[in-house]
Amino acid sequence: MKIGILKTDNVHQDLADDFGEYPDMFQALLSPVDPGLEFVVYDVEEGEYPADIDEVDAYLMTGSKSSVYEDKEWIHTLSDFVRDLHEHRKKLVGICFGHQMVAHALGGRTEKSDKGWGVGAHDALFHRLPEWHDGEDPEFVLIVSHQDQVVETAPGTEVLAGSDFCENAVCQLGDHILTLQGHPEFIEAYSHSLLELRRELYGEDNYHGGKASLTRDLDRERVADWIVKFLRS
Repeated sequence: MKIGILKTDNVHQDLADDFGEYPDMFQALLSPVDPGLEFVVYDVEEGEYPADIDEVDAYLMTGSKSSVYEDKEWIHTLSDFVRDLHEHRKKLVGICFGHQMVAHALGGRTEKSDKGWGVGAHDALFHRLPEWHDGEDPEFVLIVSHQDQVVETAPGTEVLAGSDFCENAVCQLGDHILTLQGHPEFIEAYSHSLLELRRELYGEDNYHGGKASLTRDLDRERVADWIVKFLRS
């Protein structure tokens, strides 16, 4: 299976040498689950797209510091591409910004949350276990880093998991689109570094709370397995 990674941002230059770019993080996350996966990167922020929508078998959209509702040409173009993917029922996994973009492009709504920043390790709970789930603990923990949230899902979307902080944490649309607000690709060390870098932006309460939360066990490998099973189904 060939996965097209829709790259929507660059890792901060102070962190990229140590942690790589977002596509590198996703390849490191997913390849151990399925060594047969191939990856192609499309820098959509720079206008890079496949010549044909079937150039790859499925797509994965990364996170971004941008907001999906910003009036930027590349965001409008990406919204159109998401609608094309949906129309052709191409497999798509959206992470954070990608999660919000699916809702935004397909008739839902994303906005800045009045709950403020979500940083560090957060948990979410499945309301229903889909076929690609491992059937074990319905609660899972991932690193998050977001201020925007999906407040209205796209028509036809099922909300599979959520929390008090983020009601729409995992969503599925048909059998071809899966989106997650959390970051399975983020490791603890990267989140520590990001918290240091954005300490002033996040505020002291969020900074200290985020730091303390990173002692929790993350479910990165479980979520990686879910993603691969969804893409392979």
